[in-house]
Amino acid sequence: MIIIVMGVSGSGKTTIGQLLAESLHWEFRDADSFHSLENIEKMRHGIPLNDLDRMPWLLAMQQAIQHWLQENKNVVLACSALKASYRQYLLIGNEGVKLVYLKGSFELIQKRLQKRHNHFMSEKLLKSQFDTLEEPTEAISVNVSQSPEEIVQNIRVSLGISD
Repeated sequence: MIIIVMGVSGSGKTTIGQLLAESLHWEFRDADSFHSLENIEKMRHGIPLNDLDRMPWLLAMQQAIQHWLQENKNVVLACSALKASYRQYLLIGNEGVKLVYLKGSFELIQKRLQKRHNHFMSEKLLKSQFDTLEEPTEAISVNVSQSPEEIVQNIRVSLGISD
């Protein structure tokens, strides 16, 4: 199974994804590692990516997901997946892919980003992420105001994966 943990930057995708993968003894991957150097440089300079910039990134993740499914790997993938059209590339019509949406208010996530250091996604891009966000209806939705451990437990219960 592939679990995609999605949300805007600062929602906790990496933290929650790593904790979830660790609790399940699964592999963890971060979508940031699928970006080109050009995309990372754009974001580092506060330039939002457009759909054309994102296409190679989405296709690389789609190929990875297909490969993981063929290999029967269990992977947690942290990925913003802000638009429904992006998620179509990742969900690829397969029951083996589950979507978890980390939902939080602009104010809460802005406070989190202000505490971050050494990450290419700045709080300046947060507004563009919220503007781009198309909240999923087909996902497990989890409120990010809870502790990371509570969030992971809620995800596991929602997925029917108990301890």
